Amino acid sequence: MRRLFLLTLVLLAGVMPALAHVGSPDVYADGQAGPYKLFVVIRPPLVIPGVAEIEVRAATPGIDQIQIAPMLLTGDASRHPPVPDTMQKPSGDAQFFTGHLWIMATDSWQIRFTVKGNKGSGVLSIPLPATAMGTRKMQPALGAGLSILGLLLVLGMVGIVGAAVRQAQLTPGEEVPAARRRRAMAAMTITFALLTAAVVLGGKWWNAEAASYAGNVYKPLDMTASLLPGNTLDLAIADPGWLKARKLDDFVPDHNHLMHLYAIRWPAMDVVYHLHPQPVATGDFRLDMPSMAAGTYHLYADVVHANGFPETMVSSITLPAIEGRPLSGDDAMGRIADASSASFRLPDGYTMIWKKPPTLTAQAPEEFRFELLDPHGHPPTDMALYMGMVGHAAFVKSDGTVFAHIHPSGTVAMAALMMAAAQNAPQNSAQSSSMDSMPGMDMSGSIPNTVSFPYGFPTAGRYRVFLQMKHGATVETGAFDAMVEPAHALAASR
Repeated sequence: MRRLFLLTLVLLAGVMPALAHVGSPDVYADGQAGPYKLFVVIRPPLVIPGVAEIEVRAATPGIDQIQIAPMLLTGDASRHPPVPDTMQKPSGDAQFFTGHLWIMATDSWQIRFTVKGNKGSGVLSIPLPATAMGTRKMQPALGAGLSILGLLLVLGMVGIVGAAVRQAQLTPGEEVPAARRRRAMAAMTITFALLTAAVVLGGKWWNAEAASYAGNVYKPLDMTASLLPGNTLDLAIADPGWLKARKLDDFVPDHNHLMHLYAIRWPAMDVVYHLHPQPVATGDFRLDMPSMAAGTYHLYADVVHANGFPETMVSSITLPAIEGRPLSGDDAMGRIADASSASFRLPDGYTMIWKKPPTLTAQAPEEFRFELLDPHGHPPTDMALYMGMVGHAAFVKSDGTVFAHIHPSGTVAMAALMMAAAQNAPQNSAQSSSMDSMPGMDMSGSIPNTVSFPYGFPTAGRYRVFLQMKHGATVETGAFDAMVEPAHALAASR
């Protein structure tokens, strides 16, 4: 009987092979809904189907209402939004909104925000890749309690059948004949056998359903790294057998590259490369290696599918010292001697500064702000965009369980964000829906020497933040260490 009540719940398991990142499932995004700037946090559901929790912090005052609706990012369904839900203001803070939405299937979704206020209306869509990540059985105590209740239900039903056969047609006070007692016992035995069979068959059916559902649990693409003759890095990608619709030849450019590869020397995290392998065949990327120091490198490769679904593949490789090609184009690297300070001195005399919050707490949304100064302590006069943005950052946990490649617009892949923004163009002004209006992508006028990244550390522990900004033709790479407190510390301080 216990098998009937051992339910399988699809949950995010411990360390996740996350979609667009590793171990960092929540979505953080800055965006412009017409005249209103929003800081959005989306916490994906723990189950599929499941409920996504949504928070919005408005940087622009005067908002009267925010409505939210879940939609697929591509296809016909992306053009037919459901009836929206209205977000609530849970406190006296007029610029903070909360809400929740059901996500009904594994797919590449978007959450559409429709904002109304004293400056008019605007629309913002934030991509949300959603899928089940793992399975876990029901807690033993709850399973035992349900088993006891189920046993009582079966015994009660057996007793009801026995009483009906034994006494249903007797007048009050009439003695029960022996024949009726025998028929009642036979009926109770048959009922018990039928109910037992139903429980056993039900348990088998549920186990089969659970096994079928487990087959839909997300399986990240496998990536095998090897060094070919001539110092060529080969990345062979294989599908371990997840959803049939996933392909290995439908990747779309994200910041003009089909793949972004971070190679971080482990465990010291003292050398980092940001590289861009090229496809040579379906499921096969290669790169002529730059000069690299010997060591073991953790590899994190970001790709985006044609439907906007992002994935991060993970591998590692041990390399000898390599005398390779000079870095060129968008490829860049950095050597980290000391990342313990909020000020990072670069080899050419430039300095990166992190305006670090006094306390870092897991799952707390933050705008992490950085600036770049020239050797004289002034903003550089030749600031340039790096792959179309003021800066790029990677948040990496020291135990390897978290990797998140972040942009000034947030944690979402830019390719997916542009798919969503294009659908909203008729509802927003041409300026507010353009790529230039997104955080960190304003190409008009002078380029600032400051950049911010919306993010929240997913778990407590020690992290290293790699930051990249560009001036002239030089891509600077700095690093900052961070110690993050557990999430309960945030609740205790409120």
